[in-house]
Amino acid sequence: MSLRNTLRGTGVAMVTPFTGNGDVDYEALGKLIDFLIQNKVEYLVSLGTTGETPTLSKNEMKEILDFTFQKIGDRVPVVVGIGGNNTAEVLKGIEYLPITKSVAILSSSPNYNKPSQEGIYQHYKKIAENSPKPVILYNVPGRTGSNITAETTLRLAGDCENIQGIKEASGNMIQAMHILKDRPKDFLVVSGDDHITLPLIACGMDGVISVAANCFPGDFSEMVRASLSNNYDEARALHYKLLTGIDLLFAENNPAGVKAFLAEMGLISNQLRLPLVPLSTPVQQKVRDFLARLK
Repeated sequence: MSLRNTLRGTGVAMVTPFTGNGDVDYEALGKLIDFLIQNKVEYLVSLGTTGETPTLSKNEMKEILDFTFQKIGDRVPVVVGIGGNNTAEVLKGIEYLPITKSVAILSSSPNYNKPSQEGIYQHYKKIAENSPKPVILYNVPGRTGSNITAETTLRLAGDCENIQGIKEASGNMIQAMHILKDRPKDFLVVSGDDHITLPLIACGMDGVISVAANCFPGDFSEMVRASLSNNYDEARALHYKLLTGIDLLFAENNPAGVKAFLAEMGLISNQLRLPLVPLSTPVQQKVRDFLARLK
């Protein structure tokens, strides 16, 4: 079965809960996993950037994956985030991390060093050649500082059999449509922007890898399913129900916003690792007010 079928719908880029002393909080992570699956999301993404991976040690990453696979069992598919701006180190991560039970890896485009399109192409080509699992590109220029153009995405999709999808988070609807227009038949294209997931699905995307679905998994995943079924009256109602909440998720920082929501919901502690800090008091109050109205 192609990734386009396996990962149709809502994937959740899970946060990494921490305790008050900064350790990984496995009890809270287990609680979050159960919460997401019980609310019928289609799959989970571990060690994405929402999981604060730049602050995790290699050993912590391995332990998080071991715990996550054990906790999930065969309930939903799992995608593992393995990216970076040093191609050789990404390859070492693929070899080191326990990804056997995953359905794919999600690899963000190199950040900060701003490679050319040819550099991006060669980076992903090398990853595809060395990954035992299918590769999903992740284009998020707002964080990386460079864009994977539609032309480069389609070139990789055509040239590299093991590159089987993209999480497209450029926010550029025209670029997204060019990818959708010319993608190979089984090439997965999912939104990386919670705010515009509905219109992107209307253009032909297969779903989303979402931050918002950490804290609104039931409504958000139902919005995605309604959109995929062309039931846009229901999808719009759910979209606008959540819109202000999605605004708050990204008001200051991700994952500070989503951790604030999850903490207010009693699922995790509101702990981040520096250089990230919790939301400011005024925005935290807006989170409380939104959740009170949502009930």
